[in-house]
Amino acid sequence: MINPKGLLKFLPTIGIFIFISIYFYASQLYPGGSVADINSIGFDWRNNHWCNLMQESGLNGIQNQARPVAIGGISILCFSMIVFFIQFANYFEKSRTWNIAIKISGGLAMLSATFIFSKYHDVMTTILSISGTIVIIGMIRALHNNQLPFFKVIGIFCILIIGLNNFFYYNEDLIQYSPLVQKGAFLLILSWTIGLNFIINRKNVPQQRTELKNK
Repeated sequence: MINPKGLLKFLPTIGIFIFISIYFYASQLYPGGSVADINSIGFDWRNNHWCNLMQESGLNGIQNQARPVAIGGISILCFSMIVFFIQFANYFEKSRTWNIAIKISGGLAMLSATFIFSKYHDVMTTILSISGTIVIIGMIRALHNNQLPFFKVIGIFCILIIGLNNFFYYNEDLIQYSPLVQKGAFLLILSWTIGLNFIINRKNVPQQRTELKNK
């Protein structure tokens, strides 16, 4: 029998897989146009950004039917990630200051990501990058203190790829490389999150058994 409480602990992982499914579905609805060719047909995995799926029209000027689907997908992802940041801070961070910093910066990053489709796209992207960097730094610190070197190194790579993506995105001569880097960032960060979500719940097993014995 499925334990709803136990399932809730894996909400971040479930949300990520739902988002990935929606991402693929939305890409099938995108009319076309990319940074490489505004007249292209359909979603180009090499040359289209995720945010293209959330725009009112494709870069080719045709109405974008992927928009509501993509916005729904990013909303699910952001909610799932907020839950994850709360989980992470509560289980790994003993410092009250850093606990709060991870939750606030993580929540701010995800709220800005939710509104990345608006006319304030560049502002939201900047807030997302800064807040995301702060939360990852806090997480790396916690992972170091909890002696999880593999996940700490992955966290460092997450910061590097976020910085690289922003460097390419805001450089007109290099923006053509940004869509691929963005997808690499998605893959790395979401995989990191899933791994940590399982680590958090694995760490809880002995604690849960102890609580059951004490009842």
